[in-house]
Amino acid sequence: MYAIIHESGGQRKVAQGDEILVDLIDAGESKPGQKVTFDKVLVVGNVGGDAKLGQPFVAGASVTGEVLSPVVMGEKIDVWKFREKKAWQRKNGHRQRYTLVKVTNIKG
Repeated sequence: MYAIIHESGGQRKVAQGDEILVDLIDAGESKPGQKVTFDKVLVVGNVGGDAKLGQPFVAGASVTGEVLSPVVMGEKIDVWKFREKKAWQRKNGHRQRYTLVKVTNIKG
């Protein structure tokens, strides 16, 4: 069984047992083992079978997960700024913080 959820301004396809990175939960203060519920489910279905499509969300469907790690650092992104024909340039780095969640159940 799989589901497509709306999370962090985007859509993600998840299946039971998947580990996903989501935006920080409780500002990084969540505990390992804490339950997380995603209520905004767009599609629920079986692989090779029927699928329920939401308008925009599937009524009564939810995806539950368990926090594995409250804070995980993402990849480093380098941002370069420069001005053409000038002797000016600046490098800035950024690492986004995420929460690692394991999908335990898909209801719908």
